[in-house]
Amino acid sequence: MPVIKVTQLTKVFQIPKKDAGLVGSVKNLFRPRFESKTAVDHIDFKIDAGEIVGYIGVNGAGKSTTIKMLTGVLLPTSGTARILGRDPHRQRIANAREIGVVFGQRTQLWWDLALIESLNLIARIYEVPAERYTRMLDQFAETLDLKDLLKVPVRNMSLGQKMRSELAAALIHEPKVVYLDEPTIGLDLIVKERIREFIRTQCASSGMTVLLTTHDLGDIEELCQRVLIIDAGRILYDGPITAIRDRFGKYREITFETIAPASGLSLKLPRGTEVVDAEERRLRIRFDRTRTTASQVAAQAMSQTEVRDFSLSEPDLASIVKQIYNGALEK
Repeated sequence: MPVIKVTQLTKVFQIPKKDAGLVGSVKNLFRPRFESKTAVDHIDFKIDAGEIVGYIGVNGAGKSTTIKMLTGVLLPTSGTARILGRDPHRQRIANAREIGVVFGQRTQLWWDLALIESLNLIARIYEVPAERYTRMLDQFAETLDLKDLLKVPVRNMSLGQKMRSELAAALIHEPKVVYLDEPTIGLDLIVKERIREFIRTQCASSGMTVLLTTHDLGDIEELCQRVLIIDAGRILYDGPITAIRDRFGKYREITFETIAPASGLSLKLPRGTEVVDAEERRLRIRFDRTRTTASQVAAQAMSQTEVRDFSLSEPDLASIVKQIYNGALEK
C-alpha cells in the first residue's frame, strides 16, 4: 500500500471580490461577493515507502496548498488524500504523530530557548520514550554537527545552524513521512551538501518517505529519482528525472579550447550539429544526441583544427523544467 495516496485532490478558495471606494465598501459589507480560485485541480499521485520525491513548480502553482492538505491543515474541497491509510484532516492527531515538517522560512523552535530545551519539549509533546530520545539526540548531534549548539539559544544561530536544528526537531520522533519545504534556502554549498547527505542517510536507514518542495533544482538532482511538476494546480509530469532528461535533454554541447583562433573557422560537422559560439580560442558546438554522438563530433572537429582541451556539458534540470512549462509536453 502506498504511504501517500492522492486521488482527484482539489482545493478551491473563495476570494472576496470588492468594489473600490466607500460606496463599494458599504455595498460589499451587506452583499459580499466572492470569486472562486482553484489552487489544486484534481491531482493524483502515489508515493511508496522510502521514496524521496521532488515536488516542484513556480510560485502559486499549488505546492504549498497540497502540502497543507497532506498535513491536515486544510480540508480539501473534493477528492481524497491518505497518509499511511489515514485521512490527514479528520485524523489530525494520529497523522501528526507519523509526520515531520520542515519549512525553510518558518521555525518550530522556540526563539529564546537553548536548542536542547526546544528538543526536550518536542520530545515530550510526541511522547518519545527517554531511551529512544537519547539515542536519536546522540545520532543527530553527530551527523548534523549539533554538539556545540545544544546550549545555544536559537536566536543566536546562523541560518545554516538553524536549518540543521530544524531537521533534528522534525525528525526527533522518527516520523515515517517527512515534508521538506525549501530546506536549503539561503544556505552555502557546504551546509547544503551536509543536509542533503543527512536526508539520504535517514531514508536509507529508516525507510523514511520524503516529499521535497524546492526552487533549488540542485536539491532535486542530488536527492530525487522521481519528480512531480505542478503548474496552475495541475500535475504536468510525474515520473523519473531520467525520463525527462532523455525526452527533453537531447541537446548537448562540446566546448573546445583551440590552439589557433576559432573565429572564422568553417568546419564540416555531422548532421544535427551547429556551432553556437566561436571566440578567440574557444569553440562551442551543440549537437542532437539522437542524430550523432559526442565522439563523432569531437573527432570531426579535431581533424580540422588543433585542440588543446575540450569538455562535454549535459543539459541541466532547470532548462528541462523551463521547456516543460513552455508547453514541451504538448508537442
